[in-house]
Amino acid sequence: MPAFQRRAIAWPGLFVSFLAFLLAGALVATNARAESGTTAPDRLPAVTSAAQIMPVEVVVAEALQSNPEIAGARSARDAARERVSPAGSLEDPMFEAGVLNAPLSSLSFRREDMTMKMLGLSQKLPFPGKRDLRRQVAAREADAVGYAYQETINRVVLDVKAAYFDLATVIESTHLVEKTRQVLEQFLGIAQARYAVGRSSQADVLRAQTQLSRLDNELIRLDQERPVIEAELIRLLGRRADDGAPAVAPVPEGLHSRETPLPMDTLREAAFAERPQLLALQTLIARNEKALDLARREYYPDFDVRFSYGQREDTLDGFNRDDMVSLTVGVNLPIWRKSKLAPQVAEAIAMRRQASAMYAAQENEVVAGLRQQIATAEQSLKSARVYETGILPQARLTVESSVAAYKVDRVDFLTLLDSQMSLFDYEISYVTVVSNYNKAIAEIDFLTGKSEQ
Repeated sequence: MPAFQRRAIAWPGLFVSFLAFLLAGALVATNARAESGTTAPDRLPAVTSAAQIMPVEVVVAEALQSNPEIAGARSARDAARERVSPAGSLEDPMFEAGVLNAPLSSLSFRREDMTMKMLGLSQKLPFPGKRDLRRQVAAREADAVGYAYQETINRVVLDVKAAYFDLATVIESTHLVEKTRQVLEQFLGIAQARYAVGRSSQADVLRAQTQLSRLDNELIRLDQERPVIEAELIRLLGRRADDGAPAVAPVPEGLHSRETPLPMDTLREAAFAERPQLLALQTLIARNEKALDLARREYYPDFDVRFSYGQREDTLDGFNRDDMVSLTVGVNLPIWRKSKLAPQVAEAIAMRRQASAMYAAQENEVVAGLRQQIATAEQSLKSARVYETGILPQARLTVESSVAAYKVDRVDFLTLLDSQMSLFDYEISYVTVVSNYNKAIAEIDFLTGKSEQ
């Protein structure tokens, strides 16, 4: 074969090898830049001034100020407090004015001795102890509503944190997909160049295109998921459109895992002592005890005290008649015990049993929830540490080694592609377990009644 023909054949191969060397170097640089902190905030997509990066504490503080559900629960608490004083108050006194014993024949005030103009006052007085019991029942109800208000706050905080971490997961995953897609586009360029000169098979090109399509589909899924989470976060924050512009969700910080001690016994004791829902049920038990005492006190009569003053005119012959006063005390007769009073007592007993059963059930639910969330948090944290110290560094070294070996044709294109996609899968899994850990900690805070106020 003539020398010029051998040179003509060799030059394309040398050019492809040189191109592969340059692209492989670019891949290493791309991966190196991406490895400089997979969860750092500067890796988030650029945002406009309308959507600022906000720490989770700032987002929670905004929700506490602006969430309408919290505002409604606060008003319900205030209303319940205002019902305490009236519950123990006396009924309004009754004022009477009229004419007594006027004869129909003449309607004269001077003909009959018992004809008089009358003014009177009457006041109902409950049996001693009833007013205080009614006040105590209302006070316990107000306390229960107050605990329900605090439970609403904690639940909104939990929902805010969950949406916040879900949004951070979507943003971080989107970044990882876009980074990996850039790498695969470079892989595709290498495969196409090598295939053009006969140094690679068409299957390599198709494999790269398939993985690119997979990443495109993942981007579509993330693009659909992000506005849904943002809408939920906007709702929880109580944000509204401003001057016709739609409300914008905050952009979360990068995900990170802050290790928190999770002793089961300590958390269980904290939940029993501070969880608003449990405290509300305890208050309802006390309220139903007082309601039972009040129902039993209804067997005793109430009193109706009446005082009246009668003014009489002089007789027709000028004889003076003395004015008159009257004082009477009436009592109701609680005789309908079987049809009225006994059912009230039975109702109070049943309500007390219901509150006790609900408290026991809620205690069990809290303990079970704590065990589940502690297990989730511990497993997620262990997985995150394994990813940080083992899997991700090894996967990145594998990619670098595959790139270096591919430069000198010591590994095939499939090995190079698989190493990069494995790294991508590990990075996505790492982001997921860190997000799960943060959400589990938020759930534990909610179960133990930890307050953000």
